[in-house]
Amino acid sequence: MNKKILKILEYDKVKEQFLPALTTAQGQKELTDLTPLTDQEKIQLLFDEVADFRLLTQENGLLQLGKTSDLSEILRRLELDASLNGKEFVEIRKVIQIAINISRYFAEAENVTTPALDLTLAKLTDLTALIKKLEIFDNVGSLYDNASLELMHLRVSIKNHQSEIRKIMQEMLTKNLSSLSENVITIRNERQVLPVKAENKNKIAGVVHDMSASGQTLYIEPHAVVALHNKLNQKRIEERQEISRIYRELSADLKAYTADIRQNAWLIGHIDFIRAKYLYLVANKATLPELATDKDILLFAARHPLIDPKVVVANDIKFDAELNSIVITGPNTGGKTITLKTVGLLSALAQSGLPILAADGSRIHLFSEIFADIGDEQSIEQSLSTFSSHMTNIVHILEEATENSLVLFDELGAGTDPKEGAALAIAILEKLREQKIKTMASTHYPELKAYGVETPQVINASMEFDIDKMQPTYHLQLGVPGRSNALEISRRLGLPENIITFASQQISDSEHDVNQMIEKLEEKTREVIASSRNIKKIERENLALHKDLTKVYNQINRERELELAKAQAAAQEVVKKASLEAQEILKNLNEKAALKPHEIIAARAELEALAPTIDFSKNKVLKKAKAQRGLKQGAEVNVISYGQRGKLIRLEKDGRWTVQMGVITTKLSEDQFEVIETEEQKQAKSKNIGKKVTSKVKAQLDLRGMRYEEAELELDNYIDQALLANLIQITIVHGIGTGVIREMVQKRLQNHRHIKSYEYAPINAGGSGATIAILK
Repeated sequence: MNKKILKILEYDKVKEQFLPALTTAQGQKELTDLTPLTDQEKIQLLFDEVADFRLLTQENGLLQLGKTSDLSEILRRLELDASLNGKEFVEIRKVIQIAINISRYFAEAENVTTPALDLTLAKLTDLTALIKKLEIFDNVGSLYDNASLELMHLRVSIKNHQSEIRKIMQEMLTKNLSSLSENVITIRNERQVLPVKAENKNKIAGVVHDMSASGQTLYIEPHAVVALHNKLNQKRIEERQEISRIYRELSADLKAYTADIRQNAWLIGHIDFIRAKYLYLVANKATLPELATDKDILLFAARHPLIDPKVVVANDIKFDAELNSIVITGPNTGGKTITLKTVGLLSALAQSGLPILAADGSRIHLFSEIFADIGDEQSIEQSLSTFSSHMTNIVHILEEATENSLVLFDELGAGTDPKEGAALAIAILEKLREQKIKTMASTHYPELKAYGVETPQVINASMEFDIDKMQPTYHLQLGVPGRSNALEISRRLGLPENIITFASQQISDSEHDVNQMIEKLEEKTREVIASSRNIKKIERENLALHKDLTKVYNQINRERELELAKAQAAAQEVVKKASLEAQEILKNLNEKAALKPHEIIAARAELEALAPTIDFSKNKVLKKAKAQRGLKQGAEVNVISYGQRGKLIRLEKDGRWTVQMGVITTKLSEDQFEVIETEEQKQAKSKNIGKKVTSKVKAQLDLRGMRYEEAELELDNYIDQALLANLIQITIVHGIGTGVIREMVQKRLQNHRHIKSYEYAPINAGGSGATIAILK
């Protein structure tokens, strides 16, 4: 889009309103480089990013970003094998850390999906490994002592030398107070010296480093510390060399990551810009407009962003696809020019992916170019009058404008003879209408009112003027041409009535009729506008109420799910505890009494029935689902954990089924068995059609990765199942590891009365990582 129109519309001034919310250098650069786009997909993506960020912030709070500097020159120097300094390393660390913080924020975000933002996040590179390398610097870029072992030794040595020098100098200061001009130790040439009176210079042997301006004081370094100072300076030189070495090595390490760092910096800036758009949207009650493809401009409560929010007047601007031109008439300083600029500026801002000052439901068409002839274009240098300058600009617009352009004319045809100017204005508007170029024009010429009424695809509009208050209201009235208020205004300002009467007689009857018609149209328009505003107010209130109710409803659902999750976790913990206690009871019974396997299983089932359960018996959806699965009283089932056939006896209140397996009766949940026979299959059975039930108990149990208590419980259950399945040999895979699980397995097998023997598996079958047991 041409720079001239952006300057006329004061596009850059609006961009500056986003600057205070930006914290990163890259975000500020993206704002500086921003210009209107014409690619609908790109613009929609920019809007979707802001919409995603709004939802994300509402649910998870505002993302906080730190300040960053421009890394362009720093990264360029890295690529040229230059060595960076401490402050530059810190700036790189800031960018890397912010990228990590952003990724963490999005990873921890809840209750919202952000598909548009995810496209940006997917491009962030995880540079966590570099943070550890850069942690050797403090916030101002100084190396910590532990940056390297050599640096630590050097700095310890420097501190020791400084301490020893300070001690000697303090002693000499105390002994030679009378010879000194001041009771202080000062620094000259990076060495500690004493301020000695000139007449006492021979009393303190040493090296003179400086003299006062008066010559009365000599700054002497005592011989007692000269050697120490020399050693100290040597250590400082070595320290600088070590720091340079660290800088060189770290710069070389970072060079391989320059592309990733540069991309992360850009992405951080982009997210910073999205954040700034969101803050602007909220602070200014702005909106993200819809993108129209049929030359439809619909702006509800449109406001110019550079006018004080306290005084700006919001206008509904409906420039439908069926309309080609809008002709705005009205008094000077009535707001015609601002209206034209508002349409052009909001279009340019929307095409830049920025929120606009309008109400929800607003639509913007994407124009390939916006042209405007606004303001006084008089040129002294080119000897052009105001009219000539305007006409030169209009000629250029007519040459360049296409069907997908928006043209804005302020005071079209002004600056010349009224009749000729009106004729030119009509001819220009008609030319643009024939070319189907969307046009808005303001004018004073009454001839254009008739053109707006008589010409298809053209509509009149006017800026409302309050006669009683003698001032414009700045409200746009579509469909109503502006009427002349000169006589009425003059009467209210005190012009003699005889002059008003004489002037009125000079106006033709037809013009009187037109003014009366316009006055009635204005009155009807005001009524329609008032009614429309009330309807919109109710709509906004309903929308706000709907949003609030939806938010509360979602919150209640989330809290309910959270409470259910907590209850389920608590119930599982109770069940687990009860199961462990049951296991211990059965263990004692097994050791003290000669119980049979089926008796142990029955006893465990009875103990598990003591655990608290949840009543799902009233859940109609669940009952329907169970009925569809064939879960009916008397149905034949295969109990998965035991590999045995059973029959459903009854559905308990806790949602479990009482299942009979031979002489054993136990309670099982639906995931512990599967239906193997429906009513239809029962009928088929009468015709000698049957099914065989196969055991689902595997001959091998894998305990690797389990905790001690979990593995112990799993082993005991598995042995019970293996006994019921009539297995002769089983294999327990416990791994080698620390040997704790292996010892537990062999101890349990040794004490189990139904284990005949056990031994480690052969080398090719796991060796000491598995144990093979023979069942009785």
